[in-house]
Amino acid sequence: MFTGIVEEIGSIRGVTKGHKSSSLIISAEKVLSDVNIGDSISVNGVCLTVTEFKKNEFSVDIMHETLSRSSLNNIRVGSKVNLERAMKADGRFGGHIVSGHIDGTGRIVSIKKDDIAFWYKIKTDAKIMRYIVEKGSITIDGISLTVATVERESFSVSIIPHTSKNTILADKVEGDIVNLENDCIGKYVERLLGFEKNVNEKINKEDSGLTREFLQKNGF
Repeated sequence: MFTGIVEEIGSIRGVTKGHKSSSLIISAEKVLSDVNIGDSISVNGVCLTVTEFKKNEFSVDIMHETLSRSSLNNIRVGSKVNLERAMKADGRFGGHIVSGHIDGTGRIVSIKKDDIAFWYKIKTDAKIMRYIVEKGSITIDGISLTVATVERESFSVSIIPHTSKNTILADKVEGDIVNLENDCIGKYVERLLGFEKNVNEKINKEDSGLTREFLQKNGF
């Protein structure tokens, strides 16, 4: 689990592409201070497993499912990435609950300066928009952010100077693709409520004794 508080900006040193997979070599410093093989590190919001590491770099493998759902398929040598280690049990919650299992991507449609801040407007699919609420949480490229406004097919966030300076958002331009992860609480609530509804409907149907077969048998 992560919190969406980026620890440092890394750089892609190597990309090896397979038929439907990919391997990356990423330069870093802070996130490697206590790293072990098998540790989880969020790379632009995607939870990846450390397969190898040296003094100032580590390697990860990316499977087909992750490439198809994220912007990592377009990453190149020299690309900058947001990095965060998995949260320790005694760590401080600075952002919100982030799993590192992104829901999909969005496209930056506008960037506007507002005094010291910048507004980013992002368009995305309806399946992601359904869980986005004003003043709720959203993870963009691994960054925990607060949703400022919501429209039918897009939402906007306001970025303070600290966030711009310490993440890759400052390098983004209109048209760029970003990884998105919805707040997981809403998804779990929806699933549980839907499951309960389906169970109750099944019980009511069974208790009533009124079935298609019964109606046909009795001339209806």
